[in-house]
Amino acid sequence: MTDPLPPGTKVSWNTPQGPTKGTVKRKISGRAKAGGHTAEATPGEPQYEVQSAKTGKTAIHKPQALKKT
Repeated sequence: MTDPLPPGTKVSWNTPQGPTKGTVKRKISGRAKAGGHTAEATPGEPQYEVQSAKTGKTAIHKPQALKKT
């Protein structure tokens, strides 16, 4: 099965400040930290580290929170 959001994929997501655009940096299938958040992902329920195009900051999101652009 191919990864629906491989590294380099352009995506958008919602933040408290409004919609944000950026790039998928990596797929996470374990414990990881980014942007002050610790993700508890699993191989069966992976999450993705994304980098904001505007600020350069990273965050971790579940795949359903990300939309390809």
